[in-house]
Amino acid sequence: MKSVSVGVFFLLTSILFGQTFKGKNDLKFGVGYTVQKGGSGIQAATDFGIGENMSYGFTSTYLLTATNEWDNQAKFLDRFDLKARFNANIGNVFGIDKNIDIYPGLNLGLRNFGGHIGVRYFFTNGFGLYSETSVPFARYKTTLEGYDYLNNQVVFTIGACFNL
Repeated sequence: MKSVSVGVFFLLTSILFGQTFKGKNDLKFGVGYTVQKGGSGIQAATDFGIGENMSYGFTSTYLLTATNEWDNQAKFLDRFDLKARFNANIGNVFGIDKNIDIYPGLNLGLRNFGGHIGVRYFFTNGFGLYSETSVPFARYKTTLEGYDYLNNQVVFTIGACFNL
């Protein structure tokens, strides 16, 4: 009975107080776990609202494990990537629940130019979960060698996000 009450409380709280994207001057922060072919890591991301359905931000990723011959030899900069990003926050365009935001976008990083699509769900006004998939469109190097493979592939991320 206690767990049912807690579940109903969180559901009502999310319906009454949650809001994903407020538009201009909105600020989001997320931290998540990344999974890709040959490794996993962590991601930190920020988004700043610049219009009713637009935001820009930054994403930083760090590969914690690599399941190949480079795992023990990869240096910090080989595992690290930083990207500037632009999002189209389209949850309200489709008339979806105000707690859900869908955001396709483009990113320009230290290793490639690519795109991403993600979804956020806020349980309360300040806390939610997100899931995102990033794909490289154009790599800066035509021939990938060694560590270049680590940061030039499809990456799936799941994590927690916060309204600030």
